[in-house]
Amino acid sequence: MKSKHTHTLKIAVIALLVLAAVLASNACVITQQNEYTVVRQFGEVVDIRSAPGVSWKLPFIQTASTLPNTVLLYDLPISDVITQDKKTMVADSFVLWKIEDPKLFIQSLNGSISNAESRLSTLVYNSMKNIISSRSQSDVISGRDGELAADIRAGVGDTLGQYGIEVIAVETKHLDLPDDNKEAVYQRMISERGNIAASYTAQGESDAQKIRSETDREVQVMLSEARAQAEILIAEGEAEYMSILADAYSAPEKAEFYSFVRALDAAKLSLAGGNKTLFLSKDSPLAQIFYNAQ
Repeated sequence: MKSKHTHTLKIAVIALLVLAAVLASNACVITQQNEYTVVRQFGEVVDIRSAPGVSWKLPFIQTASTLPNTVLLYDLPISDVITQDKKTMVADSFVLWKIEDPKLFIQSLNGSISNAESRLSTLVYNSMKNIISSRSQSDVISGRDGELAADIRAGVGDTLGQYGIEVIAVETKHLDLPDDNKEAVYQRMISERGNIAASYTAQGESDAQKIRSETDREVQVMLSEARAQAEILIAEGEAEYMSILADAYSAPEKAEFYSFVRALDAAKLSLAGGNKTLFLSKDSPLAQIFYNAQ
C-alpha cells in the first residue's frame, strides 16, 4: 500500500514539474539584440520590448512575435526614368531603412515587411522620377558623386514616418542608358566634347597669334630704337674722333708727336708673335727718328 502511494506521489511530482516547465517556456520571452519583441494579448499589442535579454509574459494569454531592429536593405526593381531633355535612363537603386516605431509600424502596415517595401518602392521611385525629370542627362550623370542620391533622399522626406519607418539612405547602384541607344548617345557626347575641344584649340591659337604678333611688333620697335641710338652714338664717336684728330694736327709739334705715336703703334703690331725683324723704308716716320738721332 505504501509503495503504491509513493508511486502515485512520484507521478504527481513529475506532472507538476512538466506543467511548470510548460508554463515557464510559455511565459519566457527572449529578446535578441537586433530585434523587437511584440507582446499581444487577445490580438492587441500590449507591450514592445527592445532591450536584449529575458523577460516574461502571461502564459497562454499573451503571445510574442518579433520585428527586425536593425538597418534593412530593400533593392528597388530596375525601372526606366526620363530626363528633362527627354532621354531615357535605366535606374537600379536600393534603400537603407529601419523600423523606428514598431507600434506605429504594426498599426499602419500590419507589421508586414512586404507592405513596408511596397510603400518604399512607390515613394522612392516617385522621388527619383521627379528629381531626374528636372535635370538634363549630362547633369544626371555628373551628379553621380552623391548629389543625386542626396536629392532623391530629400524628395522622400519624412513621409514614411507615418508608418513608423525611417529612411536612412537612398543609393543608386546603376544609372545608365538603355542598351539600344547607349552607343549612339556616347558617340554624340564624344562629338560634342570634340567640338568643345576644337573651339578651345582655335581660341588658343588665335590668342597665341595675337601674342606673337604683338611680341614681333614690340621687338621691331625695340630694334629700330636700338639702331637709331647706335647711329647717334656712332655719329657722336666719329665727330669726337674728327675733333681729336683736328686738334692733334692743329699745331706742328702736336702733328709731329701724333705721327710718332702712330709709328710706334704700327711697329709694335709688326713685332707681334715670333717675328722680331722690322724693315722700314727710308722715308718712314719711324726711320726718320733714327736718322735724326744720328
